Amino acid sequence: MKKKVTVFAPATVANLGCGFDSMGLAIASPGDELTLITNTIKEIRIRSITGDNKKLSLDPEKNTAGVAIKAMLNALEIKIGFDIYLKKKMPLGSGLGSSAASAVAGAFAVNELLGKPFSKKELIPFAMAGEKIASGAAHADNAAPCMLGGIVLVRSYNPFEVVSLPSPSKLFIVVVHPDVEVLTKNSRAVLPKKIPMKDAIAQWSNTAALVSGLYAADYGLIGRAVSDHVAEPYRAKLIPCFMEVKASAMRHGALGCSISGSGPSVFAFCEGKKSAETVSKVMQAEFRKKMIRNTAYISTVNQKGVMIVQ
Repeated sequence: MKKKVTVFAPATVANLGCGFDSMGLAIASPGDELTLITNTIKEIRIRSITGDNKKLSLDPEKNTAGVAIKAMLNALEIKIGFDIYLKKKMPLGSGLGSSAASAVAGAFAVNELLGKPFSKKELIPFAMAGEKIASGAAHADNAAPCMLGGIVLVRSYNPFEVVSLPSPSKLFIVVVHPDVEVLTKNSRAVLPKKIPMKDAIAQWSNTAALVSGLYAADYGLIGRAVSDHVAEPYRAKLIPCFMEVKASAMRHGALGCSISGSGPSVFAFCEGKKSAETVSKVMQAEFRKKMIRNTAYISTVNQKGVMIVQ
């Protein structure tokens, strides 16, 4: 008898300004929906992908969900066939963890159908294997919060360790996605190979301050800590009118504002829903001044992460 499960994997905001490749959080929406059904031919098949404008490969060796599933089956040393039906409900190359969401959804869905041999944390490396196919790096700043929910710090990759951080109750996240595409590989290419010591010190200090601010629910400190000396100075030029969007967000009450992941999405931290709604409007307005279509998402931190929907 065939087994079937459908799961939802949420979008994520990675880096959080100061936590380059080491911090991220999950938001309520958008996200990916993946249905997995066992088959009798013992092969991994991607039967359909919607919402991607036919940009993604149906080859399971080239798709993040397929790669994550195969990595997990290899680790278990079992051969089972699955049919994958993927609904992309977020834009590709958005800086919202699109590739990670598919990989997380695949690994989580297989784990459910196999009786949960792995914990959620143990599933993250399989999702990272999928991420490597998409971006060339097996990083977890999107995959970990997508899988676990909440705000996550990747303390170490060898050995792999992630730490869940608290989410203050009034912390809202605004994400505005402009209708332009920035591929992760391209956004990584503009980063410098070396950074000055003073910039490294500032980055470490802000990362520690952000963690402290989250634990203390100190919204002012959280905002001051969202200052990126490593990626934003180089990636800002890839995002049309980024500086104007950021300046407007800060003028209208944002705690802090920076690039979501590799961009082009821009995020802002706000204290309370009313502030978030105001900041969202002014950020969108700045993009519209340049005739750039955009979509805004307002959310508290998604504490659930990937989950079964049916």
